[in-house]
Amino acid sequence: MLEIPMIPIAKWADMIVEWLRENAQWFFEPIKNLLDGIVTGLSDALISIPPILFIIIIVLLTIFINKKKLGLPIFSLVGLLLIENLGYWKATMLTLSLILTASSISILIGVPLGIWMSKNKTVQSIVTPILDFMQTMPAFVYLIPAVSFFGIGMVPGIIASVIFAMPPVVRLTNLGIRGVSTELIEAANAFGSTPTQKLFKVQLPLAKNTIMAGVNQTIMLSLSMVVIASMIGAEGLGVEVFRAVTRNEAGQGFASGLAIVILAMILDRITQSINTKKDF
Repeated sequence: MLEIPMIPIAKWADMIVEWLRENAQWFFEPIKNLLDGIVTGLSDALISIPPILFIIIIVLLTIFINKKKLGLPIFSLVGLLLIENLGYWKATMLTLSLILTASSISILIGVPLGIWMSKNKTVQSIVTPILDFMQTMPAFVYLIPAVSFFGIGMVPGIIASVIFAMPPVVRLTNLGIRGVSTELIEAANAFGSTPTQKLFKVQLPLAKNTIMAGVNQTIMLSLSMVVIASMIGAEGLGVEVFRAVTRNEAGQGFASGLAIVILAMILDRITQSINTKKDF
């Protein structure tokens, strides 16, 4: 039997991580400080809002989005009041700050990258395998380099969430723009539209539904990282679930898991309502 020496991939990966940790702190440290400042400021702002005022704002927002449909406003009201009653309000605001930060970064990077992919086949051929890698790699694996480069806390949780949650918005932005009718593009060219005018006045508006579907998936994937990120010190509802698991406390696990489900459903329905006219 032919014996092939084992390729030392694990050793190479350790060497790369160690080299980056020793020589690239000038790059990682500013990112850590920036993200830490953003998520801390956002979480402090959310926590400083009285729960009843925050609930009223969310209910009014859902009423405005859904017009005369009251399913989502009523669910938001009851769900948020339940979270407050269970004593998970602060943890929910910390979780929301992590989700909003990670999702915003994913969208700010993902949408322009998706647009670039739609304009350049070479970029698409390079980026697509990277996106495949990001989506198929187990989420736990992202925690290792995140902790190595950024320590423990909210920041590595955000970094891991961004890596895990970004692919859908990139893919669907690319798909949405490529799906715009060629007849409309030719009509825009006939009227002398510049590439920028064509992008912002034709392609992005027509691709809005597809892009918003990607945004929705990105937000949901960011939320799915909450419990995993709690393992490296990210605060919020994930900590409550993780604590319940380690202590075998089924009741606390169910209650904190219910709070995550309520938050997920509210965020999901709000993003869907922005993009559709369907009932709750």
